[in-house]
Amino acid sequence: MKGCGEVSKRDFYDVLGISKGATNDEIKKSYRKLAMKYHPDKNPNNNEAEAKFKEISEAYEILSSPEKRQKYDQFGHAGVSGNGAGGFGGFGGASGGFEDVFGDIFDMFGGGGFSSRRQSGPRKGADIKYEVPIDFEEAVFGTDKTIEFYKYENCSTCKGTGVKPGKSKKTCSTCKGSGEIRYIQNTILGQIVNTKTCTHCHGEGQIIDHPCMTCRGTGKEKNLKKIKIKIPAGVDNGSVIPIRGEGELGEKGGPRGDLYIVLSVRKHKVFTRDGLDILCEMPITFAQATLGDELEVPTLEGKVKYKIKEGTQSQTVFRLRGKGVVDPKGYGKGDQYVKVVVEIPKKLSEEQKNLLRQFASSCDKEVHEKRKGFFDKVKDAFSV
Repeated sequence: MKGCGEVSKRDFYDVLGISKGATNDEIKKSYRKLAMKYHPDKNPNNNEAEAKFKEISEAYEILSSPEKRQKYDQFGHAGVSGNGAGGFGGFGGASGGFEDVFGDIFDMFGGGGFSSRRQSGPRKGADIKYEVPIDFEEAVFGTDKTIEFYKYENCSTCKGTGVKPGKSKKTCSTCKGSGEIRYIQNTILGQIVNTKTCTHCHGEGQIIDHPCMTCRGTGKEKNLKKIKIKIPAGVDNGSVIPIRGEGELGEKGGPRGDLYIVLSVRKHKVFTRDGLDILCEMPITFAQATLGDELEVPTLEGKVKYKIKEGTQSQTVFRLRGKGVVDPKGYGKGDQYVKVVVEIPKKLSEEQKNLLRQFASSCDKEVHEKRKGFFDKVKDAFSV
């Protein structure tokens, strides 16, 4: 039969939400999760959370110790009734596990003082991301652009103070200018001095009784900003150009954030791009492919002449050296690759058809020999 002291206590395994066969790692993982959820710093002035935190800490102290766990499994709460969590003395037999886990929780809440107060020093302002669409040629050769965007500046009326001209801030009466409130809390570790951000002044230590009418006490107003940017030659779709110090205002004297220009390159009707190389397709006639010809090839720098040989096959690719994109880092320049595509006419006059038939007839012997050789190879390939 259980003693009176056991009636009000839940099973330690149930408290931690684990099975009786749980490993030490599972016990530790479950305790860490629950302790962070019900920690007093995350639940100030919450008696229910404090009671849960004490309960899970007591359960972990017993189950994390092999000796205590064995006694608990054999005799229940009665077997460990002298080891309850009543102060710092109860953690001596936890084999170091309790201290390790609690160290993690100390780190989570700022280390050493269970302080929930956030850093109140100078902070860098937020960065701004701005997408700029540019033409294909502008990406290849570079260009200058003027962009417009909104960002916050110091209020022109109060000069960033947030206070109505002629008035001033006053010291917060709740925290006496410190920006934080200290309070004592009873926990499993005994009495601990906690600090939290003052809710009256939000950690500023000062109160604005007469806010500026322009910015309503924020000290900032949104303005349209116009700047000129230089886009270097060779940039590509998705390239990012950082402009330092053109982001949002910093907090409490912190530096401004940065502006990041993200380039979006429009597609070209003729050319595509592969790294530093330019690619394009050029249609040619059957006669040009058969007899050869001197072509006028379009490039981003103007037309150039290129001579193709007799019997050029469709899908043949030739290269124009140095007609690609310059490396924005200064490491040379790409080439242009041109793929010729033989266009087959869809509509012919009777005269053209007759001439083509005569041409085909004159080629019959050569074509017949090639077809015969092809089928001989197929026959050999499938013969046993």
